[in-house]
Amino acid sequence: MSDSSTDVLVLRKDTHGVPTEEYANALRDRLPDHEITLARTPGGERELIEDAEFVAGMVLDEELVDIASEMKVFACAYAGVGHLPLEKLREKGVTVTNASGVHGPNMGEHILGNVLTFTRRFHKGFQQQQRSEWRHYQTRELQGSTVTVVGLGPIGQAAAERLDAFGVETIGVRYTPEKGGPTDEVVGFGGAAFDDALARSEYVVLACPLTDETEGLIGREELMTLPPHAVVVNVARGKVVDTDALVAALRSNTIRGAALDVTDPEPLPEEHPLWNLGNVQITPHNAGHTPEYYERLADIVAENVGRIDETGEYEGLRNQVEP
Repeated sequence: MSDSSTDVLVLRKDTHGVPTEEYANALRDRLPDHEITLARTPGGERELIEDAEFVAGMVLDEELVDIASEMKVFACAYAGVGHLPLEKLREKGVTVTNASGVHGPNMGEHILGNVLTFTRRFHKGFQQQQRSEWRHYQTRELQGSTVTVVGLGPIGQAAAERLDAFGVETIGVRYTPEKGGPTDEVVGFGGAAFDDALARSEYVVLACPLTDETEGLIGREELMTLPPHAVVVNVARGKVVDTDALVAALRSNTIRGAALDVTDPEPLPEEHPLWNLGNVQITPHNAGHTPEYYERLADIVAENVGRIDETGEYEGLRNQVEP
C-alpha cells in the first residue's frame, strides 16, 4: 500500500459469477491518484489480499479473511451483509461498509415492472405470442389497488414513490412505524395492523432485510390472510417467505401469483416446482444488476477512501455497518 493514499483491492467476481471489471473501472475514474487493483483469479485474490488494507467486493469467505493480515476495511457491494463472516471480521477489527442506498432506482423499476406484468398480464400475452395465438384475455387496472411495501429502506421507498404515480393506496411496514414514510399508512411488523394490511392488499412487495424477525415472515397463515387475487413480489431474500407454503398457495390458487427475484433455496434447483407454475415469474436475483449500480456504488467507496486519506481513520465511514 502507498504511504500517501489509500489503495483499493477489488475482488474478482460477484455471487453470480459476473466479473467486476466495471466496478474497478468506476473506482479508477473517481480515484485517479490511487492504485485500484482487480484480482482476476482465486490465486490472485489470495496473494493480493495478504497486504491489502482496503478491500472491495461482493463476497468474502473465511479463508480470505484469515489471509488478510492488514485489512482495515471491507466495502461490501451488497446492502445485506449476512453472507459475510462478520464475527471473524469483528475479531480482526475490520470496518465493514455496505451498499445501502444504491438500489433504489434499479430495484424500484424492477418492482414496478413485476406489478405491471401481473396487472396487465403481459406474461399471458407473451405465452400466447409464442403459440401465434390471437385470443383476448382479461386484464386489470393498477389504479385503486392497495400495495403493501414491507421494508421502507431505499428500495421500499423507491418502490412506493414510483407506485404513487399510478393512483394506488400504499401501506408501508417498518420496525419503527412512528418514523412514517412515503406511503399512505405505516404499520409495524406483526400484529393485527400487519394482518389487516395483508388482508387489504392486491400486491405485497417484500423489500426488507433478512433478520430473525423477517425470516419466514410470509408463511401459511399470512398467505391465507391475503385476498385470492393478491400477488407477492419478493426482492428481499428468499427466506423471508416460507417456500413450501408459497408453492402450496400458488398451486391451490390461494393467491393469484408471485414474482420472485430471490428464492429459498438459491440458486433455485432445476427440478424445483416453482419453475413450472404458470402463475410465477422468476428472475435470477438480478433486480439490482445494472451498469448504474456500479457507478453509485463507486461514489460511496470513493467518498470513504477520501475520508481515510484525509483523517487516517477507518471509523465513521459512510454506510458503516454497526456490530
